[in-house]
Amino acid sequence: MCGLVGIVGKSDIAPDIYDALTVLQHRGQDAAGIMTCNGGRFSQRKSEGLVRDVFRQQHMQNLRGSIGIGHVRYPTAGSSGAALAQPFYVNSPYGIALAHNGNLTNSEQLARELFQDDLRHLNTDSDSEVLLNVFAHEMQTLGKLSPTAEDIFTAVAAVHQRCRGGYSAVGLVVNYGVLGFRDPFGIRPLVVGAREGALGTEYMLASESVALDVLGFSLISDVAPGEAVFIDMQGVLHRRQCARSPSLRPCIFEHVYFARPDSLMDEISVYKTRMRQGEALGRKIRRLRPDLHIDVIIPIPDTSRIAAQSMAHELGIKFREGLMKNRYIGRTFIMPGQSQRKKSVRQKLNPVPLEFEGKSVMLVDDSIVRGTTCRQIIQMARDAGAANVYFASAAPPVRYPNVYGIDMPSASELVAHGRTVEEVCELIGADWLVYQDLEDLVRCSMEGNPEVEAFDCSVFNGEYITGDVDQNYLDRLESLRNDDAQSKRRSALQADGALVGIHNDA
Repeated sequence: MCGLVGIVGKSDIAPDIYDALTVLQHRGQDAAGIMTCNGGRFSQRKSEGLVRDVFRQQHMQNLRGSIGIGHVRYPTAGSSGAALAQPFYVNSPYGIALAHNGNLTNSEQLARELFQDDLRHLNTDSDSEVLLNVFAHEMQTLGKLSPTAEDIFTAVAAVHQRCRGGYSAVGLVVNYGVLGFRDPFGIRPLVVGAREGALGTEYMLASESVALDVLGFSLISDVAPGEAVFIDMQGVLHRRQCARSPSLRPCIFEHVYFARPDSLMDEISVYKTRMRQGEALGRKIRRLRPDLHIDVIIPIPDTSRIAAQSMAHELGIKFREGLMKNRYIGRTFIMPGQSQRKKSVRQKLNPVPLEFEGKSVMLVDDSIVRGTTCRQIIQMARDAGAANVYFASAAPPVRYPNVYGIDMPSASELVAHGRTVEEVCELIGADWLVYQDLEDLVRCSMEGNPEVEAFDCSVFNGEYITGDVDQNYLDRLESLRNDDAQSKRRSALQADGALVGIHNDA
């Protein structure tokens, strides 16, 4: 789950890309990168860390050019490290850079084809580099000295034919323009907007509409599933559907956790969706436990706050901020490794004893994934004097791995996998546990845009909409990407003392 930005402006746009990446920081905290084009030359700065730490004044001064792309990385497929920071770059043909959000489910097959048939070299195990090289190869096969928008679209159409999975991407072609495209199911988000300036119209692509808002761009629309957008050097916007059978089935976990609540995604307000989630959860509690005594409803900040507020209103129960968040600790869900997540929870949250002592407390979270965070928070509540601790999840049980760009690769690490609600309740130490029903969750999102055909709910129901994910694939994915495997890779890199990679330091 990464954040993407692409801008075609009328003056140096690196500061705007920086600001946009800062707004999208919640989508990835592992690494950040910006690449611009000026006079036929790429300038790049990328490294591990937060946006504010990666870019200094001298970097921004060197990032010249009126077109550029940016990326914040959340590691999923592949390992983490400086060489994995994006954008990636190839010099043939033309000079092409690309930043990617999502996962390719047929990445291994594509890597073999690129080496054996297309004669292209891959420097990392990142599927983002695979996607870039597939696009570059398709551009090269056209054999055009000066590619047009139609050539770009032809190449993207070939990418859709070869690549499987969930992906959105922004790219930069030297001296030609900026492109963006989205997988044929629209699993991963991408929007396009425009801004009128003194020198003319400027265009922007981003993962979420909130990035447009901050920079004064007006939302034109979401990029449709399978659609490609190209803005040329003259500032002309070109769009074309490049998939044979597109179908809008966005990832519903964006509405649960990842997206900012002030974003619009596929014309759906994330804020209103989370309000409806809380209302639906409140009705379920009233239906299942009408006599349950709850003194206070407390959200686990920040993503559950909206749902908890509307749930409290639905039930007519006091809403209180009983857990104070340390704003300088990142999102624990996207931290690499279980031990680091455990440590960070206590650093991140601290209870207000006044709201817990002697009370029956309902804690509300957006979801329960590994169970680590909620187990510790429930214990915090008891230590603060709570008489009873109930727990509500605004999402259904997460029982299956996600293969489309969210770091849930291992079923064995999901607390609800193979367990009943009662067993999960016992494991996390709650007095009672209630989950959102999947039908209600879908209804909450669908109400915002009835034209959405369906949602990717694979983490809840195990139904993988791309149709190419079987148990053998999931078993291999688990062996490569579970916490133990990733920990071993990180230890090996640290033992070597350095990671050899090809990346610029502009």
